[in-house]
Amino acid sequence: MSDYRFTRPDRFPPVVKNLIIINVLVWIAQLIYDKQWGLTIKIGLWPVNTPFFEPYQLLTHMFAHASYDGNNNIIFFHILFNMFGLYMFGRILENIWGPKRFLFFYLACGIGAAGAHLLMQYLLGTFSFAVGASGAVMGIFIAFGYLFPNTELMIIPIPVPIKAKWLVLFYVLIDLFGGIGQIAGDDIAHFAHLGGALTGFLIVFFWNKTNRKTLY
Repeated sequence: MSDYRFTRPDRFPPVVKNLIIINVLVWIAQLIYDKQWGLTIKIGLWPVNTPFFEPYQLLTHMFAHASYDGNNNIIFFHILFNMFGLYMFGRILENIWGPKRFLFFYLACGIGAAGAHLLMQYLLGTFSFAVGASGAVMGIFIAFGYLFPNTELMIIPIPVPIKAKWLVLFYVLIDLFGGIGQIAGDDIAHFAHLGGALTGFLIVFFWNKTNRKTLY
């Protein structure tokens, strides 16, 4: 007799839920305290060759997001897109891996993103302040594309479904082009995205190679 048990996937698993809550609470705190205390400046990621860099920023930057633009308007889309990506793809991975493994993966991708961003800034001699969960979310996206390469995704405004593996490749190429091209006015931390993507790929590749039966 087979001892098979079906476990219903959690639509909003605990780590994804709490990560979204923390990110939103930090963003609200930024809106409240940025003008008075400069909270974003303290918890965002500064280049290592500036007096503003602190080691804790390797972790805190991934829980902060853009708060106000140059005209003092509130910025919604930065945190909105990141949290949407975390929910859409992160909940699938957490249901597969469990909360502890998923949390490790998420934090590792975020720190990997920060490391890549700082390294490329140092090598290229550029100066850029960075905030956001984009690097960690990019790692999640890469892992999803690796595990479910033929899953078809709908991306607005493209009217036809695209397989995850091709969409992942497309986003990686965009970041690679944006990072190398150094386009004027582009304030996206492309190398942070690539660092998160590379970290995510290496981790999931290692897990898949050494423990395939329990990975998915």
